[in-house]
Amino acid sequence: MSTTTPVIDAETHNKVSFITFIIPQFARAYKMNPQKAYLYLLKYGGIDFIDKHWWALHTDNPFWSVRSLFDVCYNNGGRIETFNHESISRQ
Repeated sequence: MSTTTPVIDAETHNKVSFITFIIPQFARAYKMNPQKAYLYLLKYGGIDFIDKHWWALHTDNPFWSVRSLFDVCYNNGGRIETFNHESISRQ
């Protein structure tokens, strides 16, 4: 029996890397655990926004990417009161 390692293209790898980076950044900024942040983003359109615009978002400062996600979710009915911008990585 031969086992092969699944191969993904570079774009998919980069997209997954960005998504796994930005969700915890969002969670930290709004004092959520990553699971709750993911569910919030899923419910209020943030995940769709990331999926559609990840290429542009990943070139921006993480602060602005997180802020863009907040704006999308807010406009779709999501309300978050706590924002901790100091926790966002500025790399």
